[in-house]
Amino acid sequence: MNHLMPTIELSPPRPQQPIRTVALIGPPNSGKTTLFNRLTNLRQKVGNYPGITVEQHTGIILLPGHEVAVVDLPGVYSLDPHSEDERVAVTVLSGGMNGVPRPDAVLLVLDATNLARQLTLAAPVIALGLPTLALLNMGDLLAKRGGSIDAVKLAGELGIPVAIVSATQGTGLSAVENFLRQANEPGRTTTLPLVQDFRECRRWAAEVARQSDYLAPLPPAWTRRLDDLVLHKVWGPLVFMIVVGAVFQTVFGIGQPLSNALQGLLADLGQKAGSFISNGFLRSLLLDGIWKGVSAVLVFLPQILVLFLFIGLLEDSGYLARAALIADRTMHSVGLNGKAFIPLLSAYACAVPAIMASRTIENKRDRLATILVAPFMTCSARLPIYTLLIAAFIPERPVAGVLLGTRALAMLLLYVLGFVAATTTAKLLKSSILKSTAAPFVLELPEYRWPTLHSISLRLMDRARVFLQQAGTVILCVSVVVWGLINLPLHHGQPPELEQSVVARLGHFIEPAIHPLGFNWKIGVGLLTSVVAREVIVGTLGTLYGTDPATQSMSLQTALQHDLNFSGAMALLVFFAFAMQCTSTLAVVRRETNSWSWPMIQFIYMTALAFIAALIVNHALSVLN
Repeated sequence: MNHLMPTIELSPPRPQQPIRTVALIGPPNSGKTTLFNRLTNLRQKVGNYPGITVEQHTGIILLPGHEVAVVDLPGVYSLDPHSEDERVAVTVLSGGMNGVPRPDAVLLVLDATNLARQLTLAAPVIALGLPTLALLNMGDLLAKRGGSIDAVKLAGELGIPVAIVSATQGTGLSAVENFLRQANEPGRTTTLPLVQDFRECRRWAAEVARQSDYLAPLPPAWTRRLDDLVLHKVWGPLVFMIVVGAVFQTVFGIGQPLSNALQGLLADLGQKAGSFISNGFLRSLLLDGIWKGVSAVLVFLPQILVLFLFIGLLEDSGYLARAALIADRTMHSVGLNGKAFIPLLSAYACAVPAIMASRTIENKRDRLATILVAPFMTCSARLPIYTLLIAAFIPERPVAGVLLGTRALAMLLLYVLGFVAATTTAKLLKSSILKSTAAPFVLELPEYRWPTLHSISLRLMDRARVFLQQAGTVILCVSVVVWGLINLPLHHGQPPELEQSVVARLGHFIEPAIHPLGFNWKIGVGLLTSVVAREVIVGTLGTLYGTDPATQSMSLQTALQHDLNFSGAMALLVFFAFAMQCTSTLAVVRRETNSWSWPMIQFIYMTALAFIAALIVNHALSVLN
């Protein structure tokens, strides 16, 4: 087999010493993240590599007598440093990443059902000379589909130990502990092809698979039948729209009652807590300032979790990869690389990781275009203001039976509006200042799988943690600041009337600029604070209306109906669909582009577009009414 390419001599393993750091590497869709979660059992932390915005996931494996740090490297198909992900993987493995020790060993994760293709990554990883264990993941699917692998023979061909495992089932993972105990024991010297060309690497991988009697499994019949439907040029997009519509209908059908119940619970807790506080000033701070501001945002946690439950189900089942192929046609029509779909899809959670995810795009102009349009996608931070205004101003009526109602349709249209703004802007950029040659989009489709409760639970716990952390830090701080401005300046030691407060003066100062949009001064203050984070506007409005004697006893929805008409509410929805109101997003764009020019241009463009669109909506609806 080795006649295919030149060979290099691997150096013997380093002197025996405890394994302290191990790198986890594998191609996308190999189940690497599931395996990482299984091995570390949530003993994890997430940060950025020093000096760059690529996320660094590290975890701990507990072994008898010591701990092993696991560095989860980005999913890559090769170690050719073209994309940012590949550069990070090579730098970490070579020990050149500041603040990250060179790994003592490597866990190479490969999809056992696609071994002939996935082995292309094996040769360059093994050639590094680090003790390496190949983990052939999804062994349960391999057996279920009638495939088989002679692991002993494959280990002989590769010159490294091989184990067949299942990350979802947790089987075969004892091989990892055994490997980490024995990795530094003196071993034999072996030869390995020097793979510097991807085509040669594929030829080598195919020969390895043949020599080791690899019996490739057939794709399940139901996977082929489903793909005939969901990848169809006509039926595929239709199925996608039905799925999306059903998701949003569920967000309101299930999430709204849960949010209402949580709102009642939080209100009761606030009243009971207030009965134990006799000091009026302290009571106002804790209840009117902090509790009403934070709880105004917390009530939307059920709807956010319902949305991400369905996103997790669709992703783990393998459907979202098919959606990427469907969207690829749209991506190419506006000049974006097909790889832009994954960052834009992740922007529905948050624009910050979406912008980071654009590092997989090799072409710099394509990457910059993706960065500039990603904030148009409707992130989860917009969901609280969307659901608040839709529930307050749009009555629920059936549109397509039980599958779609008016509120779910309104939400869907807002998501579509953001997507249209993103693609239109991308078309303008790619046809002018960021013009470049289109690159092909290659995506390996995973098999359809039943999502596991363990994986979905981890996603929801992580999303809830992020949301609660935001509510307990940023929103809490802003609520306290707004409450303080409401109670200043003091007159004879007493807080002023709301209209005489500092926050009211600030609101009235900017009110002339936003009055044409149908917004009052309280909405204006909310817009200012939402620059910190979009969902902060809900907490700000909760504090403002909670301290106003005229609306103090009302729910936030009722209070908004008191001050805002239908056209103004719809204009506010459209404004938030377009506006870039998130300092974290601006900061990450600045770091990714290494310039303040692009984020400033981006902020001005999106704010201007939001203002003009809201102005048109308010005036058009005012005329119709």
